[in-house]
Amino acid sequence: MAFVAALLIIGGAVFLLVSCVGLLRLPDFYTRAHAVGKAETLGSMLILIGLAVYNGAALSSLKLLLILVIIAVTNPTATHALTRAAMRSGLKVWRVKGKQTHHDLAG
Repeated sequence: MAFVAALLIIGGAVFLLVSCVGLLRLPDFYTRAHAVGKAETLGSMLILIGLAVYNGAALSSLKLLLILVIIAVTNPTATHALTRAAMRSGLKVWRVKGKQTHHDLAG
C-alpha cells in the first residue's frame, strides 16, 4: 500500500512541477491560468489521495478526502472567476505579431 501511495504522491508532485513551469514559461495571464488551474488541481488531488491511501482507514483519511472534494470544487471555480474578471476588465490575449487567427478573420 505504501508503494501505491508513493506513486500517487510522486505523480502529484510532477503535476505541481508542471504547473510551476507553466506559470513561469507561458506568455500571458490566460494561458498561465489554464496551466495552473488544471495541473495544480490534479497535482493537489493526487497528493491528497496518496496521503489518504498511506494513512489507511482512519479519520484523518476522511478529512483528507473532504479537503480533496473542496479543492475539486473551489480551484476550477476560482480559476474561472479570475479569468472572467480579467476578460471583463479588458486584459488582452497575447498574440504573435503578424500572425492571424481564425478569430481575427471572422470578425
